[in-house]
Amino acid sequence: QVQLVESGGGLVQAGGSLRLSCAASGNIFSIADMAWYRQAPGKQREWVANIRITDGTTYYADSVKGRFTIGRDNALYLQMHYLKPDDTAVYFCNARSSILAQYWGQGTQVTVYS
Repeated sequence: QVQLVESGGGLVQAGGSLRLSCAASGNIFSIADMAWYRQAPGKQREWVANIRITDGTTYYADSVKGRFTIGRDNALYLQMHYLKPDDTAVYFCNARSSILAQYWGQGTQVTVYS
């Protein structure tokens, strides 16, 4: 089992920046890939970015490419710049194990106002 806890969400003006973090605990050595997803009100959850643990390769949704950076230091993070009102959503941390088990955090709210 893997437990994920997100932090760092908040209220920010359009054009501003936020950094989200996701702390993982439990059987972290089983994690093969980590990702950020988001879900806006009335919309389906969508993938934002992911990072492959073995080699650090990253992937981004077109809507955030060039503005968001996913990475790992002591925790998974999502550095977000040039935020737009359309980025408003609950952001979820996701971990996938080598046997394809999926784990989710509880989510953190990001609200961008114009």
